[in-house]
Amino acid sequence: MKNLLLIQPKKFLRKIYPRAIWNYSRNEKVIYLTFDDGPIIGLTEWVLDELAKHKIKATFFCVGANILKHPFVYKRIMDEEHTVANHSMFHSKGFGTNVEDYLLEVEECAGLVENNLFRPPYGQLKRGQYRELLRKGFKIVMWDVISYDYEKIEPEQCLKNVLKYTKKGSIVLFHDNWKAETNLKYALPKFIEHFKELGYGFKAMEFKKFQPRSVKN
Repeated sequence: MKNLLLIQPKKFLRKIYPRAIWNYSRNEKVIYLTFDDGPIIGLTEWVLDELAKHKIKATFFCVGANILKHPFVYKRIMDEEHTVANHSMFHSKGFGTNVEDYLLEVEECAGLVENNLFRPPYGQLKRGQYRELLRKGFKIVMWDVISYDYEKIEPEQCLKNVLKYTKKGSIVLFHDNWKAETNLKYALPKFIEHFKELGYGFKAMEFKKFQPRSVKN
């Protein structure tokens, strides 16, 4: 496993993006499961099956291009009353994209999910992107625990990553993309079962209905 992996974001990142959401209240035994990069056929559906089995809700940060490619999977997420949120239109890296183009990509995806929740792909945002997104009314959501399910690590290590650091109010990041399949399918069921046994609940994120002016008809 890479020794640079940061299971929890360092304090300096929170200082760079102080108005982003990194976790929720530490007073309640509640966990916020999140899934990035879908929807895709097969794996997103497997995640939905697991969530349904345990009768819990989660938040899916969807890539706009995947919403258009797999609309029936997206519809299932909605029909099962999970929260859908914005993970940009094409999963572009913020550091490699100018501010104007990045905002257009985020706004295009917002026109599909129609709410104000946004998570930047790779956790990357330039200062100008960050400022403009906040100005336009987006709520930027990061995480305080990441599974690294997409990395070339052993499934048991993936599980340890999330078990060790998750606590009250944690926003936990998994991925419904094929790079993460093996680790996700091993870790997610065990993670849910572990914290349910400890008396934790699971919630989807609340959002504000929202559509940027630039994508309105």
